[in-house]
Amino acid sequence: MGVMTRWLDDDEQHTWRAYLHATRALNATLDRELQSQAGMPHAYYQILVRLSEAPGRTLRMSELAEATDSSRSRLSHAVARLEENGWVRREDCPTDRRGQLAVLTAPGFAALAAAAPGHVEAVRRHLFDQLTPDQVDQLRNISEALVKHLTGNNPPS
Repeated sequence: MGVMTRWLDDDEQHTWRAYLHATRALNATLDRELQSQAGMPHAYYQILVRLSEAPGRTLRMSELAEATDSSRSRLSHAVARLEENGWVRREDCPTDRRGQLAVLTAPGFAALAAAAPGHVEAVRRHLFDQLTPDQVDQLRNISEALVKHLTGNNPPS
């Protein structure tokens, strides 16, 4: 005998579809606005943010891939594009001959600093301004519970 499938009831199905639609629409809107206003997709913005927060504005490529939830090949492609812009440079890792470091350049930091105010305003306008303070608390709690379940880790602050 097989395991009984626990189908979603109507409320759960509605919730699931609303969640999928909302997250896709929010991500697409933020990506489109960042591309339009700052000339970069959200994935590139996330790379610049992670590097800007790292000691010496430098991370191992493997750490950067993990921090941005990206595959190594996708990250390598993105970093190559960021190198073409002069925003990131790669260096060999002094402690590991096979490892590479990604370093945020001064022009990269300037591009991030120019993009950040518009992006933060878009996040505020499209997410936080649409929710009550209680809903923001609920969203944080729900998101943290999902991250803990799916990764076994507490989400980064």
